[in-house]
Amino acid sequence: MLKNYFKIAIRQLRKQKMYSIIKIGGFALSIAACLLIALYIRDESSYDRSYPDTGQIYRIIGVFNDNGTIQKGAAMPPPMALALKKDFPEVEIAGRLMYNPLFWGAGNNYVRRADQMQNTYEQGFTYADQQILDILKIPMVYGDRAHALTEPFSVLISKKKADKYFPNQNPIGKIILLNDNKDKAYKIAGVMQDLPANSHLQYDFLLTLSGVEFWPGEQPSWESSNYDNYVLVRPGTNVHALEKKITATILRNYVIPTMVKSGDKMAETAEKKFSLQLQPIADIHLKSYDIRDNLPHGDIRFIWLFGAVACFILIIACINFINLSTAKSANRAKEVGLRKVVGSHRSSLIKQFLTESLLFSFLSFALGMILAKILLPYFNTLSAKSLVIPWHAWWLMPLMIAAAIVIGILAGLYPSFYLSSFNPIQVLKGQVSRGTKNSLLRNALVVFQFATSIILIISTFIIYNQMQFILTKKLGFEKDQVILIEGANTLGKEVKDFKDELLKLPSVKSASISDFLPVSGTKRNGNEFYNEGKTKEEVGSDAQFWDIDNDYIKTMGMKIIAGRNFSPDMPSDSQAVIINQTLAKKLNLKNPIGKRITNGDIYHIIGVVEDFHFESMRDNIAGLCLHLGNSPSIVSIKANTADMRNLVSSITATWKKFAPAQPIRYSFLDERFAIMYDDVQRTGRIFSSFAILAIIIACLGLFALSSFMAEQRNKEIGVRKVLGASVSNITTLLSKDFIKLVAISIVIASPIAWWAMNKWLQDFIYHITIGWWIFVLAAIVAILIALITVSFQSIKAAMTNPAKSLRAE
Repeated sequence: MLKNYFKIAIRQLRKQKMYSIIKIGGFALSIAACLLIALYIRDESSYDRSYPDTGQIYRIIGVFNDNGTIQKGAAMPPPMALALKKDFPEVEIAGRLMYNPLFWGAGNNYVRRADQMQNTYEQGFTYADQQILDILKIPMVYGDRAHALTEPFSVLISKKKADKYFPNQNPIGKIILLNDNKDKAYKIAGVMQDLPANSHLQYDFLLTLSGVEFWPGEQPSWESSNYDNYVLVRPGTNVHALEKKITATILRNYVIPTMVKSGDKMAETAEKKFSLQLQPIADIHLKSYDIRDNLPHGDIRFIWLFGAVACFILIIACINFINLSTAKSANRAKEVGLRKVVGSHRSSLIKQFLTESLLFSFLSFALGMILAKILLPYFNTLSAKSLVIPWHAWWLMPLMIAAAIVIGILAGLYPSFYLSSFNPIQVLKGQVSRGTKNSLLRNALVVFQFATSIILIISTFIIYNQMQFILTKKLGFEKDQVILIEGANTLGKEVKDFKDELLKLPSVKSASISDFLPVSGTKRNGNEFYNEGKTKEEVGSDAQFWDIDNDYIKTMGMKIIAGRNFSPDMPSDSQAVIINQTLAKKLNLKNPIGKRITNGDIYHIIGVVEDFHFESMRDNIAGLCLHLGNSPSIVSIKANTADMRNLVSSITATWKKFAPAQPIRYSFLDERFAIMYDDVQRTGRIFSSFAILAIIIACLGLFALSSFMAEQRNKEIGVRKVLGASVSNITTLLSKDFIKLVAISIVIASPIAWWAMNKWLQDFIYHITIGWWIFVLAAIVAILIALITVSFQSIKAAMTNPAKSLRAE
């Protein structure tokens, strides 16, 4: 019997080639989309789960309640790890990482072997305690993990870097130099296995924290926060109770006494405003979107969003299958009637139609997996991933087969029960119009399809407009035609001579030396400022403290709105600062010029710069204090030419005069600015791709319904043509019902899309206003798509010879 079912199913597939292609094609597209999204979700959810004690490893997070505004950060004071180990028996090991590029060696460096002259630029440097290795239990290739970072000036490198610099050698004991600094030569103490790609810790060089103090008295001080702390808790620890215990003890014994000693008024409310949390290491990648940690990571909200999109696309494809099956009900009606007359039971017919559904499902899954493989490179580009389909995984094929069976049965249930329910007497009399009684269900399904598609269309428009807003907004500085020469600190004292040589180039308008730039990934230095003499009376104002030179403001195209710029002819400017408008407001300085402020050292204000965006537009513009100082890693060049290629060649030639053994490394400020919003742009590209896919699949569904309606109204169309109706009259008659469905979809989709996108835009302090025109544009697009889809069947039905449809009358 099963063999007979398959024979009939294959016969139907061959008989209705176009409809079979649409059924299988729509299903296959949705399955390919679901498979790609599933690979993405699987990869994102796999981060930091490979450590032997993953379930016991936590990161310490600080939480500050600023009058209802919650701020979270991972940076902790230097003695935090020692206090955690000493005061809490539940903590088995506590260790620190420090990757703040403000400090020498962290972040990125030029590297060379001590016995060679050629420097190579490398990323992925962090300072680490020996205890970090004990917590993570990183596998070793060479050396003893238990002592790899115990000695001062020791470094642990990854296997791929060991192979790069010391091929076919055991590099333990070898010396490497960072940025040509011979005073801080590092000895390789071990080689670790490369950290997995699905780890939030992407470092190739772990520099020891043993014996390190970034300034005198730093390590015992609770007054600064630059270290990420990780702990390994003992098995069975009540983490929630431990969080409360750590918060109370650390605040009471260390933080508040330090604040009282320094005269910080916030000490009075510290216990109400501050708390500490333990974040599981497996949550860091996806659940840190509201935590300041200077790490690239994902967002659990996008995982849920993409998962929902995958489900909706699959549901849309199932709806198509139902509509296409019922649309051709008249073709199967006589078959059902005859089989019932000769003794077939309804259960047998249901099995027959479910078999057909399963056949379509299996064919769709096979094609869908092929499409997923073809589309994977494109999807990897969209998502900035390197995903692969795990063809050799034991679970893949069983999972695909089970999914094909489940989806085939679910998609085929309604058509099976619907088609098998025909009354044989009515069918054999030619009365198959009962399908129109179920039009409410079919219409509802199409409304669902198009509402989902319209939500994606509206979301795509809004994401695109937000990105354009960000990239074209007035920033308070000029990001265009600014070239950044990085690694200039390796020039040592010659960096100023290098700048002077650049200024001689005719296409160079100005140049500046500073590592502090208005784009993420460059140096940051948070400080607390007070008006002079008010440290015990006022709450401090948080602000950035940037070391710049006297040409910085000119090179960046910033505007001084009060006072003056730094002058190389005024020695007193070494103790002068220029503040932004935000810091002036925070310090309640209506006329700030000449006023004195302090962050421990005292500075007099000589100028106020107009506020400019130096962080993501997800945040408010923070306070900023500009100071004349030494920060020599980056030289910024403001160009005054359209021929950037020749200018770069001239800059490169100048660089080679100063550093012949080191390749030049440059970038452009506008590109670095755009990189800050890569995640938003990726989201927009993924959304637009899936929106197009959903529209295509929904159009197949609309095609199915138009086919169904044309089939049901075949004789009506014939009568109308006989009575003189034109092709345009009949096309309008058949199309208006579908336009009504699309209009209903727009009404349903618009408020949902507005709510969802309004929530998304709340992540940005500076964002667009969702205008009515976006919904009108989405409506026009949806209606045009519907008209184009429906018109094919409508015109075809309108041009049919009425004699064919009325022949049976």
